[in-house]
Amino acid sequence: MTASEKSGITRPPRRDVHGVLLLDKPLGLSSNSALQVVKGIFRARKAGHGGSLDPLATGLLPCLLGEATKISGQLLEARKNYRFVAQLGVTTSTGDREGAVLEERTVPLLSQDDVESVLKRFRGCISQLPPMYSALKLNGQPLYKLARQGVSVERQARMVTIHQLTLVGCDGDRLEAEVCCSKGTYVRTLAEDIGSALGCGAHLISLRRFGVTPYDAARMVTLEQLRELAQDLTALDDLLLPVDSALYEWPAVQLSSDAAYFFCCGNPVRTSADSINGAVRVYADSSRFLGIGDVIDGGMVVPRRVLNL
Repeated sequence: MTASEKSGITRPPRRDVHGVLLLDKPLGLSSNSALQVVKGIFRARKAGHGGSLDPLATGLLPCLLGEATKISGQLLEARKNYRFVAQLGVTTSTGDREGAVLEERTVPLLSQDDVESVLKRFRGCISQLPPMYSALKLNGQPLYKLARQGVSVERQARMVTIHQLTLVGCDGDRLEAEVCCSKGTYVRTLAEDIGSALGCGAHLISLRRFGVTPYDAARMVTLEQLRELAQDLTALDDLLLPVDSALYEWPAVQLSSDAAYFFCCGNPVRTSADSINGAVRVYADSSRFLGIGDVIDGGMVVPRRVLNL
């Protein structure tokens, strides 16, 4: 007898549902907690997400249902867009407003030109030291758990790319900016480093993600909106984007019925795509998405991830 049967609670059966939901993650909820709510509302058998947000961050969290979980790696590698607010003059142990205050300094009078001259240093490929309060692991242990024990370990700086960094405003001790950055960028660390370069220190007080390439905020939905539709599975499914929407910038390859069969069995197949090299979206019957492949040797498509849609 299951735990739900013992308690007398009858839970709706799980179902196979496939697609991408663009969730507006609320403040204070971890990405996994938000994902589990979405999974429950959709009654999905399987779910994942395309790049986590800290509990103190809000905004775009791609929730991947069913076979969409197989393209999570592509979203994890994607560019991310954020708007953040940093408080100048105060540094904290965590780099955000949850941490203990480490130092308070006077904020100098800053013109827009002063701030812009500093922001220039953080555009392009830059070196960044991952914070102790992060999910990076040392010997299988997340660094944030060590940090909570008062332990600090040596970390290796790594290169990240800041594709765009735009000043929105700087008023007194508040600096607001938008950033488009590569995988692995810590916006908390970026805010701290900008504060240090301005000569007064800083910590992050607000962070909102509004883009995960190729998705933007226009199709986001809230948990409240989902809860209102919880009994209408058709309306819920209408909110889902197709699995292949995450790959729309990739070249597409069409396979014949015979080639599609062998591709889905994990075999390389030959196509007419002899002018394409590298990763491709693979289709059969003009529109049925089969998965991801790699074109090699003048038209041979090697399966990378095959989907069961």
